[in-house]
Amino acid sequence: MTVGDGPREDPEALDYWRQQRGGVPDEVWAHPRLRMLVLAENALTSVPDRIGTLRHLHTLDLGHNRLTALPAALGALTGLDRCLYLHDNRLASLPDALGRLHRLRYLNVGENRLTALPAALGGLAALTELRAQYNGLTALPDALGALRSLRELWLRGNRLGRLPSSFTGLTRLREVELRENALDSVPTALRGLPALRRLDLRGNALRSLPDWLAELPALEKLDLRWNPVEVPAALLRALTERGCVVLH
Repeated sequence: MTVGDGPREDPEALDYWRQQRGGVPDEVWAHPRLRMLVLAENALTSVPDRIGTLRHLHTLDLGHNRLTALPAALGALTGLDRCLYLHDNRLASLPDALGRLHRLRYLNVGENRLTALPAALGGLAALTELRAQYNGLTALPDALGALRSLRELWLRGNRLGRLPSSFTGLTRLREVELRENALDSVPTALRGLPALRRLDLRGNALRSLPDWLAELPALEKLDLRWNPVEVPAALLRALTERGCVVLH
């Protein structure tokens, strides 16, 4: 059922809201059992603390707004287990309270003004996909190595020169996008990741490639384009002979 777009016979089962009026309407608070709240593209500049009362939400979409800060009350949404979408705002930081969303599986904070991620995000034990593309990140906290359920990590368009050594613990990580960062070497934190299938290193400053890339047991695609590096013939042969596509 869609609030505002259809009948309201069962308000306790409402699972979707969308509006285009530049603010959170009072009617939202009349549905405390709301499960999905979509407020994208509404020119929002703030989110009221009252958002923390919507304890039944499984999805919250605040993308494509003008938010510069988030309330700590978001940490009260402990039922949020599907998606928190904060893409394309003006956020310079994230509250530590987000680390209390232990059931959250998808977090998108891409296209903001973040220069760092809080260590508290290491508490997102169920997270399978983290998107933080197109920010100003220069480093990542060691605590992100605790995200043992993580399968996809998207970090394109930042200023990263390395990854924390703790990332060796991300044994379920399948896809890593590090395109357009400041890497001059392949992060050793990726060495030996047993599930890594796709590694995108396009548009960095790589000048050498480690032999251990051929030892990544699940690697299917390695993208090295737009780097000042020559792929050693032995490495290229070792990867291609086992079926890995190497773009260079």
